[in-house]
Amino acid sequence: MAREECKALLDALNRTTARHHQLALTVGGSADSQALRRELRRTRREAQELAAAARARLTAPLRDRGLGGEERAELERLWAAFSGCLDLLEADMRRALALGSAFPLQAPRRPLVRTGVAGGPGGSGGSARSLRRLAERDGDGDGDGDADGDGDDLRELEREVLQVSDMIHDMEMKVNVPRWTVQARQTAGAELLSAASSAGPASVQERSGPCDPSKALAAAVFSAVLLAAVALAVCVAKLS
Repeated sequence: MAREECKALLDALNRTTARHHQLALTVGGSADSQALRRELRRTRREAQELAAAARARLTAPLRDRGLGGEERAELERLWAAFSGCLDLLEADMRRALALGSAFPLQAPRRPLVRTGVAGGPGGSGGSARSLRRLAERDGDGDGDGDADGDGDDLRELEREVLQVSDMIHDMEMKVNVPRWTVQARQTAGAELLSAASSAGPASVQERSGPCDPSKALAAAVFSAVLLAAVALAVCVAKLS
């Protein structure tokens, strides 16, 4: 039961971290706005809450020396995935802090980067348009109150970056699970091998089919013409 709960928490953390990553890449771009900064703040807080819950669920059983081998191996795989999510979250929070400091939304505003990103409703362009609609609905609020809020948000983000960094350090001190010792449940590239095996027999059969006579005749004629040209060139060189 604990393992299933950990998997559910990690799935939610993975989705939230991916969304936070997408939003962090938009800071300072043409789609940046107060609405995006608010959504980024809400997403990172949700990710930190999920990370704290996942750490509490994983730390206790991994420190239990009486845990079975198979159960421990599965929890160590979950721990490695959890550590990867935290590393990505910390890196994106640092990126958002740097970009938010470089591109403040309060006056005087620095021109935002015109990325030229365009796409369908499910792509980056669609995300930018959805953020603009969110800004129109809630209002960007570029007044003095939002200016002060932007500075407070950056200071709060700086504190949260340190908290996540401390969380990662505390995890490494409490649970000693080096990532290179975690064994995967399947060999590397198993998905690619399965896809190649499903498409392989048809392609092999096509390649091993009988040779086309017209192509063979064309190749023979071309070879004969090439040999004749080489012989003629040698004779001309000797006569000269």
